[in-house]
Amino acid sequence: MSERRIATRLCVDAPLGAGQTVGLAPQQAHYLRTVLRLSTGADLALFNGRDGEWRARIDALGKGWASLAVIDQRRAQQPEPDVWLVFAPIKRARLDFLVEKACELGAARLLPVFTQNTDVSRVNCERLRANCREAAEQCERLSVPEVAEPTGLRDLLADWPADRHLLVAAESGHAPPVAEALARAREQAGGRAGVPASAAPWAVLVGPEGGFTEAELDALSKLPFVTAAGLGPRVLRADTAGIALLACWQAWLGDGDARPPFRG
Repeated sequence: MSERRIATRLCVDAPLGAGQTVGLAPQQAHYLRTVLRLSTGADLALFNGRDGEWRARIDALGKGWASLAVIDQRRAQQPEPDVWLVFAPIKRARLDFLVEKACELGAARLLPVFTQNTDVSRVNCERLRANCREAAEQCERLSVPEVAEPTGLRDLLADWPADRHLLVAAESGHAPPVAEALARAREQAGGRAGVPASAAPWAVLVGPEGGFTEAELDALSKLPFVTAAGLGPRVLRADTAGIALLACWQAWLGDGDARPPFRG
């Protein structure tokens, strides 16, 4: 497999394999030709979330179209930690930031959920999916997080998978520090860092800027799959809380002990 780092990465929908030809979407071709000013013969990396990462070469490039020749595999597809981010929608700029960082932190699925204190009433899921795609290309992960359609908190919990643990950022009420809660979970999962992706799946939940209501926190505390955790004495913005919770989960239960590809 090729190990030299390639700066330009694109996510494509087409299957990838040696000798295949891949046509790019018009916006991707525009990006290569007009923004990056690449030309025929340039190498780039392709991934699709299924076949790993492949080196490809620009065979032909025009206005709104491009044809790439797939050459060799750089990385095989690898299992990733199965962690979701469940979040109450917030204002656009902060939501875009949260989604980008959640992708960088390895979230497999993003689920917008309306709570009683949620101020935002609409979510542009297509924009969030585009943000995820771009973030995945930049951070060298091999998959793009799924973005679910928004739902209400009560409906989400009613259909929650029984085997998926839910770590809740509780800003009030009784909750152990997040490190303590995750250390206990790691001990139960085998007592080591870097629990394999085949371990029990998880999700993390953060509320809106106004926080969860007492009724919501009480309802969450009664669910057998919920673990409440505190994030310290300061009042965090919703996007900060989501990033912090994901980072802590990855450090204790995910792939926080791994190193970036092509960097030793």
